[in-house]
Amino acid sequence: MAAESLSGWLSLREAADSAARSSDLTRAVIGHLPRASPIRILDLGAGTGSNLRYLSPRLAAPQQWLLVDHDPRLLEEAKRRAATAADAVPLEVDTRTMNLVTLDHPEIFSDRHLVTASALLDLVSPRWLDTAAARCRDVGAAALFPLNYNGRSHCTPAEPEDEEVRALMNRHQHSDKGLGGVAAGPDASDCAERCFVAAGFHVRRETSDWVLEPDQRELQVQLIQGWAHAAVELAPERRTAIADWLARRLAHVTAGRSHIVVGHDDVAAWLP
Repeated sequence: MAAESLSGWLSLREAADSAARSSDLTRAVIGHLPRASPIRILDLGAGTGSNLRYLSPRLAAPQQWLLVDHDPRLLEEAKRRAATAADAVPLEVDTRTMNLVTLDHPEIFSDRHLVTASALLDLVSPRWLDTAAARCRDVGAAALFPLNYNGRSHCTPAEPEDEEVRALMNRHQHSDKGLGGVAAGPDASDCAERCFVAAGFHVRRETSDWVLEPDQRELQVQLIQGWAHAAVELAPERRTAIADWLARRLAHVTAGRSHIVVGHDDVAAWLP
């Protein structure tokens, strides 16, 4: 996806992400951070900085952020928009353009109190998650990974092909997304929990489902179109049936009667 398109998608979903995130889990992981000033945070796959904009006012202390992403244009936008967040709390924001296929750069974890990544874990491989847990353990950092897709979704009004499209999309999520191998996909939260528990962490999870109402039309449209595209990639012989499904689903959106729930989990980990 081009940077402009990805920036637009990230902007479109930010309000839904913020509403879905578990405030209880956020408070819990903040409560297990050391009483240090400034708090040093590493944000992996930072994009345009929505994770920073959500967390920085809740940390309510001076902070040093390192935002890491493969796209320098997204990081430029993130740093520019961080100036607004800095009005509420002192922030120092650095960026690093880096491919996250592997985590073979232990220096980015050095001296960090918190490692975080939003809507990322379902795109990475189990081996990537194992390395992330080891890196966090090595530096004694807590971890917070919100908004990991868990494979569950529900649309109303229902259509006969809903389950077929959901199953195909979930299979598609297990394909290689360029982040260390076959992606954990809908199993990401389970995999992350296993990796961090094995590394000696206490792990806690909370649901963080998107609940999309009829007035969130543009987000629904892009979501449904993405599902259809993924389904056709895996089942091209079902192209006509999926196109018919897509037309009916979009008609529900246009008519203002579409409700969609997309399942996510937030995962947090800290050392005892």
